[in-house]
Amino acid sequence: MQVLQVQLAVQADPAEVSRARRWVRARLQAGGLDPDSAVAETLVLVVSELVTNAVVHTGCPAVLRLLMPAGPDAPPGLRVEVADASCAAPAPRHAGADAEATNGRGLELVELLCERWGWYPDGSGKRVWCEIGPAVAVCERAAQPVASAR
Repeated sequence: MQVLQVQLAVQADPAEVSRARRWVRARLQAGGLDPDSAVAETLVLVVSELVTNAVVHTGCPAVLRLLMPAGPDAPPGLRVEVADASCAAPAPRHAGADAEATNGRGLELVELLCERWGWYPDGSGKRVWCEIGPAVAVCERAAQPVASAR
């Protein structure tokens, strides 16, 4: 099965989050997926949270990558990756009982909405990833770094 990989450079500006959401919807539609489906809505929310974390908490540009199985018979499933320049591990927090809190729920939402998620060091920064849907194993294999030949 082929996997389509597309990426978007995101500047260190919270206004970029809405651009990332629009970009994801456009990529889904170009890939033949309904941009208004439940999976798309989940994906857009997850992208919003991960891109927000990257640009707000690091103050640096980031790269958003979307991996999805390609082809008319491809099963649904997507992988999202956001790479940033910070080597600090993502720290899931629970917003707790404070119903007025305006932050602290992002990674908790990612954990609840995705099949799985995680992060790993990437160069001088890190890459946070999550997977949505049954095709995650295919997307995961496609996302593995390839060892360079010396």
